[in-house]
Amino acid sequence: MPNIKELNDFTTQVRRDIIRMVHKVNSGHPGGSLGCAEFFVSLYQEILETKEGFDMDGIGEDLFFLSNGHISPVYYSVLARSGYFPVEELNTFRLLNTRLQGHPTTHEGLPGIRIASGSLGQGMSVAIGAAQAKNLNNDDHLIYSLHGDGELQEGQNWEAIMYASAKKVDNLISTVDLNQQQIDGATDDVLPMGSIKAKFEAFGWIVIDIEKGNDIEAILKGMAEAKSLTGKGKPVCVLLHTVMGNGIDFMMHTHAWHGKAPNDEQLANGLAQNPETLGDY
Repeated sequence: MPNIKELNDFTTQVRRDIIRMVHKVNSGHPGGSLGCAEFFVSLYQEILETKEGFDMDGIGEDLFFLSNGHISPVYYSVLARSGYFPVEELNTFRLLNTRLQGHPTTHEGLPGIRIASGSLGQGMSVAIGAAQAKNLNNDDHLIYSLHGDGELQEGQNWEAIMYASAKKVDNLISTVDLNQQQIDGATDDVLPMGSIKAKFEAFGWIVIDIEKGNDIEAILKGMAEAKSLTGKGKPVCVLLHTVMGNGIDFMMHTHAWHGKAPNDEQLANGLAQNPETLGDY
């Protein structure tokens, strides 16, 4: 049985990492990173079936692809604290010549990173290709991906979503971070998409909701359900209802912290709300 307290403590430390990383360089995306902290912790600590060590091929293990790569702070923190690279390296976030670029890249060989995330909308296509490669290799492991809800305004997603259903890519679980915020405001104000659930279902996907997307127990239960629905001839979409900026009260429920760093006073406030649990880098 998962130890929920340990996972919550892990998440608290990840939140500290996120705001410290972004504050140091006065650059980065804390809002979406904080909103997905529980998801990443659940994914890397409990959900993904992985091998010892890291290789780019990923044969014989589950693979994860981050499409909305600007939430790299949470990705780097969880990868480091899951043993992929030294935690101390978080101190190099967004510095010149670092392996921890603002958007994940592959040219420096950072363990855990298999695609360079940049322009939004491309991760779905990569995930589908990887899922088909798994099938060709007779590898029964799964592909997981994460996408922003605002990212779904990009047209390439829908070509890929249509393709996945048509080709019966049923070893794919794509999660949408449904925080209803993007850099310029609420998604419904910028470009309303209507019911994302209805759209995925119309494109032939199985869709489930995780209403409490910042609750680790709810995430583990929902993702287990999603896994049970694979192999049925359809790709699976998880709608993860999160709060942007979760865990730091003044960052929550607003797009203002999508791509904005806290100042010294705000950093101290955020850290006070998230006591050190695993040790700061």
